[in-house]
Amino acid sequence: MRRCRDVDALDALDALDAAVTAAVDAARALGRTPVILIDGPSGAGKSSLADRMLAEWPAAGRPRLVRMDDLYPGWDGLDAGSAALGRGLLEPLRTSGTGSWERWDWAAERPAGRVMVTGREPLVVEGCGTLSRANAGNADLTVWLEADDILRKGRALARDGETFALQWDRWQAEFERFVARERPVERAGLVLDVSALDLTGGATGGATDAPTGTTVES
Repeated sequence: MRRCRDVDALDALDALDAAVTAAVDAARALGRTPVILIDGPSGAGKSSLADRMLAEWPAAGRPRLVRMDDLYPGWDGLDAGSAALGRGLLEPLRTSGTGSWERWDWAAERPAGRVMVTGREPLVVEGCGTLSRANAGNADLTVWLEADDILRKGRALARDGETFALQWDRWQAEFERFVARERPVERAGLVLDVSALDLTGGATGGATDAPTGTTVES
């Protein structure tokens, strides 16, 4: 595991780019879909880092992005979303080259269709709960993000507003149970402290649009 804490921000991003390139090249050499998982607490910068990664992709292929926020079946769904990610998408993608995940409609509080993912283009998954024991075993690069607690709470609430503010303690308690059980930091190939990083520059509003190799089924 490599840790990037007391380093220049650009050095940390360079280290990430190098790790992504190496992981993608190794997976492609083995004839499988490169999978990169990004985990960390709420507000640490997972979504922004994933956006930056896709906007400035350093490796071969055309990357695809899955956000865990689209998988959780409600505010108590972190564990269910993590398990569904592995069972429906990561495991079959590794063995057959085709996997799927079920989108959750937060407004209607019900499933909203299954998304099929096929082919060998790189896949990036970001969100709390990605780095379970089982999921990490089906990834080519595992990344854990850390950030100052006050900073990340401010980021999260500024992004998601009053709705998340009301659920913050509930979600944080669920995440802490996940961390205690799965020990995701130990499964990370790269640990980045992103407290000092400005990750907004590479954000791409269309990053979650369905790319080549992804189909949506109702």
